[in-house]
Amino acid sequence: MAVHLFATLDTKGDEAQFVRAELARLGIACALVDTGCLGEARVRADVTREELFAAAGADLASVREKADRGEAVTLASRGAERVARRAFDEGRLSGVLGIGGGAGTAIGTAAMRALPLGVPKLMVSTLASGQVAHYVGSKDVMMLNAVVDIAGLNRISRVVLARAAQAMSAMAQAGPVAQSKGDRPLIAASMFGVTTPCVERARAELEAAGYEVLVFHATGSGGRTLESLVESGLIAGVLDITTTELADELVGGVLSAGPERLTAAARAGVPQVVSVGALDMVNFHGPETVPSKFAQRTFYRHNAHVTLMRTTPEECRQLGREIGRKLSGASAHSALLFPLRGVSAIDREGQPFDDPAARVELLAGLEETRGGTELVKVDAHINDPTFAISAARRLLELMARAPVHPTARH
Repeated sequence: MAVHLFATLDTKGDEAQFVRAELARLGIACALVDTGCLGEARVRADVTREELFAAAGADLASVREKADRGEAVTLASRGAERVARRAFDEGRLSGVLGIGGGAGTAIGTAAMRALPLGVPKLMVSTLASGQVAHYVGSKDVMMLNAVVDIAGLNRISRVVLARAAQAMSAMAQAGPVAQSKGDRPLIAASMFGVTTPCVERARAELEAAGYEVLVFHATGSGGRTLESLVESGLIAGVLDITTTELADELVGGVLSAGPERLTAAARAGVPQVVSVGALDMVNFHGPETVPSKFAQRTFYRHNAHVTLMRTTPEECRQLGREIGRKLSGASAHSALLFPLRGVSAIDREGQPFDDPAARVELLAGLEETRGGTELVKVDAHINDPTFAISAARRLLELMARAPVHPTARH
């Protein structure tokens, strides 16, 4: 096994060679991956740039001829993902270390995000002291500030790069983190403030049955992290009560988790109970951030920094169709639970977002596209104990009859 070191060897060759030598001094095998494109590599690579671009389905000569830096970085990132994942799947990768500026950080962290939780991931970057959420994503990527530009070896860069090699050496030598015999199978649940009573009651039911429940706040990053963990094979079941991020994706709110939300469990065959929590709302920041085209809509001021907009019946029907479509291919291990009396704390009789017509359309959209997926209509509000217990017990039934992924057992 080897640490895979990603660097553009036309511009960062000397620095990459320094890190490779430092890893060797520490007894760590290193596979150097060249992510450069236009210039000539200054040191020998173990994975050449030709191989990297071929992994992305591209021909290096053609990419060079176009001389489009943005496209080259995109293709190199795709190749890095595939090179790293292949090495991991074949048991040849003990960690990923990247060095670089803007392009190098984009490419190196793409390789890291392609790997499961727990695989050592360390990016030495000139961007590490700024906003790095889009580089880290929902994975356990560590960012180390390069302090100075990675443009030659000097008193500062040698210290930073040596420390990076030492940190990666320690993680690689330590090996995988041991599972505890006392660890319980994991369930991932989605929650928002307006669905908290439901999720808390359901969690108590699931924990009493011997599971550990990880709760993710449905704020975009929470949904993306939930999806990522499901993909990693660590999750035995999903209680997706709060699918509100889909409303932000559809309408243009600030808490979207992207178009892949609500897809990982279906792809992986992980048992899931899905509901429509907080699909009555689209999230914005202060009132001044709401686009003018929504001026005539119904709003609720949650606080000075959060403005909620009621979804329309038409939007609710679209959301129902979207959820049904995403679950239609996973009917054997999925169930939809619909609370007939409201989908959030402010969508019930007497509350600001109470809209029976919107709920009717949401249900109709689900019926249109769910295929063979079970749909259970519960004559209760989403935050009523009856609904929470029904959701938890249905998930327990689905998990009891489903094969468990090996890593989800502990």
